[in-house]
Amino acid sequence: MNLKNLPIIVADEVQKAIDEKKPIVALESTIIAHGLAYPFNVQIAEELENTIREKNATPATIALIDGIIRIGLDKKQIEFIATDRNVRKTSKREIPFVISDKGHGATTVAATMYCASLVGIKVFATGGIGGVHKDGQNTFDISSDLTELSTTDVAVVCAGAKSILDIGLTLEKLETLNVPVIGYQTDDFPAFYSRESGFGVDYNADSAQRVAEIMKIKWDLGIKGGLLIGCPISEEDEIPYDTMKEYINKALKEAEKESIRGKYLTPFLLKEIHNSTRGKSINANMSLVKNNASIAAEIACAYNEL
Repeated sequence: MNLKNLPIIVADEVQKAIDEKKPIVALESTIIAHGLAYPFNVQIAEELENTIREKNATPATIALIDGIIRIGLDKKQIEFIATDRNVRKTSKREIPFVISDKGHGATTVAATMYCASLVGIKVFATGGIGGVHKDGQNTFDISSDLTELSTTDVAVVCAGAKSILDIGLTLEKLETLNVPVIGYQTDDFPAFYSRESGFGVDYNADSAQRVAEIMKIKWDLGIKGGLLIGCPISEEDEIPYDTMKEYINKALKEAEKESIRGKYLTPFLLKEIHNSTRGKSINANMSLVKNNASIAAEIACAYNEL
C-alpha cells in the first residue's frame, strides 16, 4: 500500500526500525486514554516502551492526533493522549470519522491491529482483547476485535480476554473465525486478572521461537488473519477467577441498573471493579500488560530472525 497520500506519520524511531528490518511491537493507546487514570496511564505507557526496548525491539504506540494516524508517539504526545478529554475511543470503523474531523483518537485492539498492518508491523502487545459480552447470544454485543483478528495479519499478545466477558462464547467465536488461540506456556486460556479461566487453548507454545514459527508458517501458507497469544499474569499479581466473578457480577448488576450498554459498558465495569478491589485491579492490570509487552518483544525478535 502506498502511504504517501494517506494521513499517516511514522515516528523516526519506528521508521528507522522499518527501514533496517528490525523487530517492532505495536502498542494501543486506549489503555492510556480510557483504561487507566492519570498519572498511572503515562507511567504504564513509558514503562511498556522501555520494556520493549530492553528486549531489543522498537515500540510503536499508535493513536490519532489532529486527524493523523501516528505510528509511534513521543513523550509530549503520550501526555496529550493521557490527559485531553476530547480523545475518542476509536475502533477501526471510527477511524475515517476521526480523520475527517481532524480529531484525536485512542486506538482499540481492532484499530491498533489495522494501523500496525498498514506499515507492516506483525506483533502487537495489549492487556486483554474484547470479545462476547455476558448474554451476548441475545444482545449480540460482540467486540470488533474478534473480526479484526480474523482478517488482519498481526499476532496479538495479551492476557486473554477481559474477565468481564463471556470467555467461553468468545473462544467459540474465535474458532468460528479461524483465529488460532495459543497459550504461552499454558494449556489454560488466561482470564486477564486471573491465570486460568477453565477454558483450554488450541496449542501450548513453550517459547517465543515456537510462536514465531507458527506465525511464519500460517502467513507463508496464505492463511489470512492474526493469531491470539494468551500470556498468564504472574502468580503474585493475579486475582483468582472465583474472586473476580463476585466483583464482575456486582459490576454487571450496577450497569444494568444504570442502563449502561455498548461501548460505554467496558470502561464502566472496569471502574466498578477497580473500586471493589480497592485498586488491586490497577496493579494487576499494569503487571500483566508489562509481561505481555516483554513476551511480545521476544516474539517479534524471534519472528524477525526467521
